[in-house]
Amino acid sequence: MEQIIPLTKDLIRFKSMHSKPMEIRRCVTFIENFLNTHEIEYRLLDHPKVPSILVAPSSGFVPVLIMSHIDVVDSPDERFVPVEKDQRLYGRGSLDDKYAVALSLVLLKKHLKRLRKQGKHPDDVPFGILITSDEEIGGFNGAKKALQKIKTDFCIVLDGGSVEKIVVKEKGLLRLKLISRGKTANDPRPWRGENALEKLIDDYIKIRTYFVRSAPEHWHRAVNISRIETGKRFHRVPKYAEAKLDIRYTENDDMEAFIAKIQKELHSTVVIETITPIFDEGPSSYLDLLLAISKNTAVGFEDGSNDARFLSEYGIKGIVWGADGDQSQHSKTEHVNVESVYSLYRILNAFIDQLPIRPQTV
Repeated sequence: MEQIIPLTKDLIRFKSMHSKPMEIRRCVTFIENFLNTHEIEYRLLDHPKVPSILVAPSSGFVPVLIMSHIDVVDSPDERFVPVEKDQRLYGRGSLDDKYAVALSLVLLKKHLKRLRKQGKHPDDVPFGILITSDEEIGGFNGAKKALQKIKTDFCIVLDGGSVEKIVVKEKGLLRLKLISRGKTANDPRPWRGENALEKLIDDYIKIRTYFVRSAPEHWHRAVNISRIETGKRFHRVPKYAEAKLDIRYTENDDMEAFIAKIQKELHSTVVIETITPIFDEGPSSYLDLLLAISKNTAVGFEDGSNDARFLSEYGIKGIVWGADGDQSQHSKTEHVNVESVYSLYRILNAFIDQLPIRPQTV
């Protein structure tokens, strides 16, 4: 267990941003070296330029799969220097999601070593791990493609929640682009033009009217405008503008009807960039076992979205879970609370100890 934090620090030092693809490759190579050093067989999956590492029995079936990711959001260089202070580990990726990668690797090494001492085959291990590298940009070439090659009854996505909160439902995510067109003119006589940016702003105000809602624990749809782009020339009425919106939605929302409705009302063209489904766990004997082991843990919902979004597509039961980090992911002070990492490890270790050695469905 004491190896998890030093290994996390090593992983943090890789600037594994999508703006630096070679750093992602270097981080993958580091993990491969770890696996090779400990004689752990793995598969390198490489769907276009997105490497993933899978450790699972050669049969392709594993009762439990633990999933995490190495890619991080863009950050300045100084945040890739890990700092441990006051029982917290700071650094980009410390919480999202490199501690989970380290924990998975250490847990796997420990249980494979135990099996070897018992004279058993590595394929007898009752869990596998999947480490992806594109979660932050949608996971379409990482988890989505990798899960096609895996048969599992239960997936633990170590990328959210907290030790005392297992997430069993997350909102879906719809990414839209609004494209507004107008007519250019010099700014001394703006009335001669048609300002595409003003039309875009009017459209966003209209969209906002569909999101003035309140519900317990904020379980309602929400919208965020994340980017606006327009012409780069000053002193001109812009003839083109576009905005990108992130919409989080719940099972109470009909997004197809919503898009059809706003398209009729807006000046802008509405373009669907990506849409990912709601994650909804449902009952599972594996979840029951985890809750029985971790007496202080309860289930709950979250607004966020991660690679758990693909589980229902393949009929896989699962949860989102993780260590505590005071919801600091993507922030300047991103950190993971060290003791919560150890607590999570102890619970998962006890959980795996109670799984049957020989793979079988539940």
